[in-house]
Amino acid sequence: MSNEGSGSDDAAVVTVFRSTLRPEAVEEYERTAERMDGLVRAMPGFVDYKTFTSVDGERVSVVTFASMEDHQAWRNHPEHREAQRLGRERLYATFSIQVCTCIAQWHFAP
Repeated sequence: MSNEGSGSDDAAVVTVFRSTLRPEAVEEYERTAERMDGLVRAMPGFVDYKTFTSVDGERVSVVTFASMEDHQAWRNHPEHREAQRLGRERLYATFSIQVCTCIAQWHFAP
């Protein structure tokens, strides 16, 4: 098991994005998400992300960047800003965002 504690300014930043899509927006969402996937993976400091869908249709995405600076660069990327606007106006029925600084992490891989 590795233990990487952190409390510094360069701590990893984890965003938890919970959302439900508008039924009529699924195709537009998929096109937008595909473009955002390519962009985010090319961003400096991008670590990873995963998206899960609950049986009730709620989606949860967990996105990790190496630092707050890297996270903010992604948040403010012009195409990502446009996708955020589309999300508010046309794609999401609901969403919530939590941005968290990682204070400790443990990994286990046999």
